[in-house]
Amino acid sequence: MLASAVRVFNELGYDATSVAVLTERLGLSKAALYHHFDSKEQVLDASLERALGSLEAVLDTDEAMSGSAIDRLAAVLRGAVAVLVAELPHVTLLLRVRGNSEVERRALTRRRAFDQRIAALVRHAQREGSVRSDIEASVAARLLFGTVNSIVEWYRPGGPEGADRLADDVVAVALDGLRTAGRP
Repeated sequence: MLASAVRVFNELGYDATSVAVLTERLGLSKAALYHHFDSKEQVLDASLERALGSLEAVLDTDEAMSGSAIDRLAAVLRGAVAVLVAELPHVTLLLRVRGNSEVERRALTRRRAFDQRIAALVRHAQREGSVRSDIEASVAARLLFGTVNSIVEWYRPGGPEGADRLADDVVAVALDGLRTAGRP
């Protein structure tokens, strides 16, 4: 039920989806929906929790907590790509919230805290000399996750590139760049 509701929210937009439209598209009565969720906002909250909880968990893995800052940053990028692929509809919905409700504002607060932790990791990598220090860490963090987040716009499960290869490619481009060695 949650997956179907999220699909409708992503298709029509959360704000534009009324409970009536939601139940019609899901083939449920309002009573059946309200048996599982107290409100449309609770459906949104469950989806956002799935996305945010999974992303936040990436920051607490062993790989993201130990080793050099650059290795930890690579682990976080790989983990975020894995979450995005596994929870694509939920992350898509997360990236579309604008703060129009209390649930959305809480999600945005958590996203900002996540971004701050990434920026701190970039600063650490800058101090250790493994990434450029001439770029503001918060900007670098946003650019890194802008790359990861853009995957929701074009990635399709079952395509030619699986999650592991996609994560490898993101890390290679984000941390090593596209330029070949010795080229200006």
